[in-house]
Amino acid sequence: MTVAYDTGGGSAARTASQARAALAAARASRSAELDRWLADLPAAGRGPGRPAGAGDVALVAVGSHARRELTPGGDLDLVLVHRGHPGIAEVADRIWYPVWDSGLRLDHSVRTVGEAREVARADMKAALGLLSARRIAGDQALADELRAAVLADWRADARRRLAELAAMSRERWEKQGELAFLLEPDLKDAHGGLRDVHVMQAVAASWVAPAPDARVRAAHDLLLDVRHALHDATGRATDRLVLQEQESVAHALGLMDGDVLMRLTAEAARTVTHAGDQLWRRVERFCRPRRAASRAVERRPVGDGAVEQEGEVVLARGADLGDPSLVLRVAAAAAQADLPLAPATVERLAGHAALPGPRWPAGARDALVALLGAGPPAIGVWEALDQAGLIVRLLPDWERVRNRPQRNPFHRFTVDRHLVEAAAGAAALTREVARPDLLLVGALLHDIGKGWPGDHSTVGAVVARDLGTRLGFPPGDVAVLEALVRHHLLLPETATRRDLDDPVTVATVTTAVADVPGRERELVELLAALAAADGQATGPAAWGGWKARQVAELARRATAALAGGTPPPPPLPDSEHLSLARYDGAAVRVAGPRVTIAAPDRPGLLWRAAGVLALHRLAVKTARSMTAQETPTAVLDFTAVPEYGTPPDPAALEADLRLMLADRLDVAARLDRRARSVRPRPGAPAPPPRVTIVDDASHTATVVEVRAHDRPGLLWRIGQALGSCGLQVRGAQVDTLGAEVVDVFYVVDAAGDPLTDPAVLAEVRREVLAALT
Repeated sequence: MTVAYDTGGGSAARTASQARAALAAARASRSAELDRWLADLPAAGRGPGRPAGAGDVALVAVGSHARRELTPGGDLDLVLVHRGHPGIAEVADRIWYPVWDSGLRLDHSVRTVGEAREVARADMKAALGLLSARRIAGDQALADELRAAVLADWRADARRRLAELAAMSRERWEKQGELAFLLEPDLKDAHGGLRDVHVMQAVAASWVAPAPDARVRAAHDLLLDVRHALHDATGRATDRLVLQEQESVAHALGLMDGDVLMRLTAEAARTVTHAGDQLWRRVERFCRPRRAASRAVERRPVGDGAVEQEGEVVLARGADLGDPSLVLRVAAAAAQADLPLAPATVERLAGHAALPGPRWPAGARDALVALLGAGPPAIGVWEALDQAGLIVRLLPDWERVRNRPQRNPFHRFTVDRHLVEAAAGAAALTREVARPDLLLVGALLHDIGKGWPGDHSTVGAVVARDLGTRLGFPPGDVAVLEALVRHHLLLPETATRRDLDDPVTVATVTTAVADVPGRERELVELLAALAAADGQATGPAAWGGWKARQVAELARRATAALAGGTPPPPPLPDSEHLSLARYDGAAVRVAGPRVTIAAPDRPGLLWRAAGVLALHRLAVKTARSMTAQETPTAVLDFTAVPEYGTPPDPAALEADLRLMLADRLDVAARLDRRARSVRPRPGAPAPPPRVTIVDDASHTATVVEVRAHDRPGLLWRIGQALGSCGLQVRGAQVDTLGAEVVDVFYVVDAAGDPLTDPAVLAEVRREVLAALT
């Protein structure tokens, strides 16, 4: 028998919805016709014993036909179930031979219920098929008995079977890759494909997780329609959507072209993959050893407004949904802790949390940088926000690159995923640049112009300028971001196509970066790091050892040809600071996040004050240490925000600062007790800290530059290390950019002189590094 798929007239004239409705109708019609035809086969003749259907035989479908999803190239999977029927072999022949004669591809078996159960216990593929078994003909009670028995076994042994299923899925993903990002994906077996949805249904049958939701079902239906159209277009059973078939499949689905098809396919696959990630986390928790009934669920703060609960990040009870920085701050906390966001938390944030306006507050920008700075753990958190529709609400220009395919073999990812991968890769290079925040945001935006017509670097620079302004960067930083996107291909293209020994090659770079006067060296530094992050995120064919060396050498020569680039000079007190410094003894002023201290200068003043802030769970975002020229008074100016929860009582903070100034507060002992009471948890991996002694940066002090990942009490530990070397901080400029610190300290020895002995300088560097690690 031949059952055709009639999908109506020419697909080019139909809308996508009409085309897809026709495909679904064709599958339903074929399924019903196959059912009728197969139901008649067991009764076609009589053999020894009783006829099929007389209470001891049932014909059941498994696989795609059982789900009524059989596409033109799909296999027909049938199981003939019986209760010891003496003529079952003859009955089977009367079914299998007509099916073979019809030209249909058939996978078949004959089993008793007991035999089917044994096979299902040993064979995962057989178990998955039998979980969806559907009676075609014969005894309904026997078919029900079979399915009930297989389901009972599946649920009773769920821990072992689901662990086995997870391992099989991971093995398949490793072999087939990510459907959403493949140039020629396997629609069925790749990660995010149809088989993953069937696996989700099997997990749901164990009662460990709910069935796939409406978004996953819609994604599944789209992938099924694409597979159906592919089978129609090729006339054969294939699940790989190769390049030469993408246009014809797109037209069969009523779509404009292959790019639209691949964009929709990528979106569907990412929806399935994201839902699968959530499901497998749930399965993993289920498979762990059972928790003691009396043990309460532990909640541990991981950031302001965010706590860890059962391996996921959820909202703290007092989280302010009206805070426009909350979404990104919770996302950053999850990524920095290397934990996923709980699905219910993402749903609540998407539905109820306020978002930044046309110009972001500093806290939202800082949280975005901290999120990107977490590196690879940021990718899953970003995907969760994207699936909830939050990314395009935060960054409207993101819509143009979202799921946009890159139709060449060099790129491993869609445009949007490539941007996130590049930013995550740039996190490992934050020690190479003085402005890690600009590197991370520049990496996120470097290909943003690919959503617009024209040269993507030129167009993208304009988009980056607008987005930089929206994010709240000052004009000078916006100019650097714009230039970073405009010239992101400058170093790799010049280094691989020009002679590095030709003076014109270096001049090409120095001329290009001259459009940001005063920040040329900084821009070259950023461009070199971005080139590495971009190349590594593109794929192995786009970045290798030779190219990396060429880019690094060109950047070195261009930097040498440019003047300037020294650290900022020691900050000087303004009139407000000077007025505070005129108080006799010491003065302390706490005004919101700003804490200002004026006191007689003495060794250790900066880090002891930072220790008091750490005691009150305040994270130092900026710090300026300066000395008034008129008096021997040091002025410390901090900007500090709560690590989490409500801010400390200003009066209590001021009281402790005064006790510290009067040498009546043992800061070190209190911090040590606090550290012992906290159970540390490993977070996202961070690049190692870097400590640099900057030569010739000052004639009156030695300049120590520290680049590291921020954490509570960091400034305290750096100051302790400098103090242990007998050094006094004459000036300091401390900045926390996202989750990265770039600190510059101007230090002198006990005699008030800069350090000159190389051995002493090396020891200072070792002590500070030891404090950081």
